[in-house]
Formats: sequence, structure tokens, C-alpha cells
Amino acid sequence: MQKGLISMEEKILITPKSFRNYRHKAYPLLEEKGYRIIENNFGRTMSEEEITELARDGVVGIIIGVDPLPGTVLEQLRDLKAISKYGVGMDNIDLERAAGLGIKVKNAVGTNSVSVAELAIALIFTMARKIPHHTAEVKNGGWNRSIGFELTGKKLGLVGCGQIGREVAKRARGLEMEVSVYDPYFRDESFLAKYHISRIDSIDELLSGSDIVSLHLPAVPETKKMINTRTLGLMKPNAILINTSRGELVDEDALYEALASGRIAGAAQDVFSSEPPEKDEKLLKLDNFLLTPHLGAFTGEAVEKMALVSTKNLLEMLGHKE
Repeated sequence: MQKGLISMEEKILITPKSFRNYRHKAYPLLEEKGYRIIENNFGRTMSEEEITELARDGVVGIIIGVDPLPGTVLEQLRDLKAISKYGVGMDNIDLERAAGLGIKVKNAVGTNSVSVAELAIALIFTMARKIPHHTAEVKNGGWNRSIGFELTGKKLGLVGCGQIGREVAKRARGLEMEVSVYDPYFRDESFLAKYHISRIDSIDELLSGSDIVSLHLPAVPETKKMINTRTLGLMKPNAILINTSRGELVDEDALYEALASGRIAGAAQDVFSSEPPEKDEKLLKLDNFLLTPHLGAFTGEAVEKMALVSTKNLLEMLGHKE
């Protein structure tokens, strides 16, 4: 065996379904180090039981998508040394338990920021001009129109100003929107000054003053169901809610009531609390609610970057330096 190679018994589990689109570039990086690759062949997000069964023995590294890795699973993966996130958000990983078990974790920062930001902007346009309603009207033989609104001059409130939030802000400023951000952890005053973006220190103030609210933050205990009956009640009646982050940020029962009663004008999400939602999900029956199938990072450019960066991150954590 060549120097630097490891036993063929050591395996890597790769769970993201879209990873295989670029396996011809990523797999050789793992195989040349002697690792055996195990793929997700279920055609869907894996369950805790499936991950445990495949990775209990011999798996030293996992490249994980949105599949669950709670502490109860991590404790059963005897040989696991490193977890590489295929993307940015790591709320599906028990980071505290991983640290306690000595398992290294790293995400692919910056790989999908542009793709998710562009989808957020697309959803804003879609809701502003009621595109799904109008295309359905035409396909059903009609030609009736429902009035929309321009984005120029409208107030966009960003809850969270990490990498994706910044990309949304830059594009919104290019559309001549007024942009405000609420993010207690954001410290880059030069960015705000460069793009003429205002900081708001109260989420209540941001919600009440925005024509469009876009969520860009992780699902942690402090943020779960932060959009609820109280906070939805602060928004303007003609306001639009956009969520391309995590479904857990929104109390979906409260959102349904706000949309059904006309308390807010509309909402578009790329995420849901349970993906996919049940076929009889009541929000899906509303004309002023739009849901896309978690496709924010699903572009050729983002998938390639996530595959390569997550692979290189995993190798680095396993002790292989470039």
C-alpha cells in the first residue's frame, strides 16, 4: 500500500442525492486515499435507522445533506471521525454530542449562497406579480389579471445577514429596494455602508416596517417558530413573507391563519417543517401560499461547489492535507 493510503475497510457514507451528479470529480479524491464509498441508494432523505445501519461499523467519515444526525445516531457510529456538511446549515447535526464524542464537523461555507439568494429574489418577484395564479388562469383558458406591485422603492426586511442574506441584500439594492436587516450578531458596518443598508435593532420594528420580509438564519432553539401569531400580527396587511432557510422558523398553523384571513398578503417558502409535506397540507390549498421543493441550492454551480468543497473538507478533517 502506498504511503498515505488507508485500509480499504475504512468507508465514507455520502447521503445527498444530488452529490452523484458530480461524483466523477469528487469520488476520485476519496478513492485515491483508499476509502470505500457508500452511497444513498434510497432516492430520498435517509432515516436515522438507515444511517445507523449503513454507518455503524467501518464508516470514518460522512458527507451529509439534510439527513438527520442526532446524538442517538452518532453514539452508535463506532468508527466515525468526521462529518462534512454538503451545504451550510447544520441544524440536522447534534453538534454538541459530536464534539463530546470527538467527531469533527465542518460545513461548506459559501458554496450555495448565490443560488439560494437568487431563489429568494425569484420568489419575491413571483409573489409580487402573482405569477402562479396568472399562469394557472391562462392554462385554464382564462385571460383575467390580478394587479401586482413593483419592487422598486419597496422595503425589504432581512432577518439574518449571513452570507446568503448579504447576497439577497446586494441584489435587492440593485433593484432599487430599500433594505433593512435585523441581525444581533452582524458586525460588518462597512458592508451596510457600501450598499446603503440600514440596521434595525428590533425584529418587531423590522417586521412592522417592511413590505417584504425574508428569513435567512438557522433553526436553533432561539429561532424556532419566531414567525408566529404575535409576529405575523406586526406585519403590514399587504406584506409578503419569504422563507428559504428552514421550515422550523415559521409556525405553520399561525401562517395559515394569517394568510387565510388576509392578515398578510402572501408567503413563499422553499422549506417546510416536514419535507415533503402531507398531500392534504392546508397551506397548499391557499392561493396566496407558494412552496417549492427545497431547491435553493439545487443549481449546477452550487451542487458542484458543494460536492468538491465538502469532499475536501472531509479529507482535511481525516488528516489528508492537499
